[in-house]
Amino acid sequence: MKNLFALPLIIAVAACSNEPVPSDPGKLAFDETVVKVPGFVDFLTVDGNTVWATNATSREEGMVEQWSPEGLVASVKMDRPCGTMALADGYIWAANCPELSLYKIDTKSAEVAAVLETGLAEPRGETNVVSGAGSVWLPTDADGVITRIDPATNEILATVTVVPGTFFLAFGEGALWAVASEESLLQRIDPETNKVTGTVKLGEQPGFLTAGEGAVWVQEQGDGTVAKIDPQTLEIIARTKVGDSLLYGDIDAADGKVWLRTTEDQTFVVIDAATTEILARVGRAEGSGAIRYTPEGIWTSAHDVESINWWTPASADTEAASQ
Repeated sequence: MKNLFALPLIIAVAACSNEPVPSDPGKLAFDETVVKVPGFVDFLTVDGNTVWATNATSREEGMVEQWSPEGLVASVKMDRPCGTMALADGYIWAANCPELSLYKIDTKSAEVAAVLETGLAEPRGETNVVSGAGSVWLPTDADGVITRIDPATNEILATVTVVPGTFFLAFGEGALWAVASEESLLQRIDPETNKVTGTVKLGEQPGFLTAGEGAVWVQEQGDGTVAKIDPQTLEIIARTKVGDSLLYGDIDAADGKVWLRTTEDQTFVVIDAATTEILARVGRAEGSGAIRYTPEGIWTSAHDVESINWWTPASADTEAASQ
């Protein structure tokens, strides 16, 4: 994923690679439904059989939209929504970069229920709002602060001191996980104490991460690898080499797999969570976007071609054609 200001950089990076496209192991196949989304569609959050997406028509005008495979369901205006969103207590929680604020959006009425003046640690847009332990969490100060919010009352429950430059968050495996990219550092935060209880050094330019399937998974974007970290010992168990670069994709973990949105060679990669082997390389190479798993299928976004894509397990005809 990448914000509106950095699109030319993405194109330049993708164009520089002269390496051959890796072969597809072919262990999984998918059918694709393309949903056209005018604008700059990017970050995704699943809500039942629909998905909420950040979008923008300019640097000053944007919206959060709800989509299904059949088309647009609802739209909520914001100056410029940025970063991953959280779903908690029937509301979408989305950062608004120009206002340095957090929007609380009712998923049933598609109306703004509250605007919280929280501040944002990374107002350019590469950030995460996440939910876990009955709370909403977001990085609110570049000097190293994560704010914990009660989704029922909108009140601040705690602030967590972290390494300066911490922007990327994920919740899972019993903890909040936070990456400081410039420090190449992963931090584990205990939701019982709101304190950092351990750290581990990562590879070059770590970014988006996810926690699930018994591990923490971090994109080491500059190395083109995905690191698998033991949530208890903080040991790096394994690394999967995906390509030359993982700028600027996304990651999710579910169903015994890691789902990795890429920007070079293919749309996304599927990794076996147990063996860390690549099971499939799916789709064509597309610029920056997001990925989210559901039991019925996979959502991806691609703002360079203005679409949200819905991928479902391949039909018998598709599998036969690929063999």
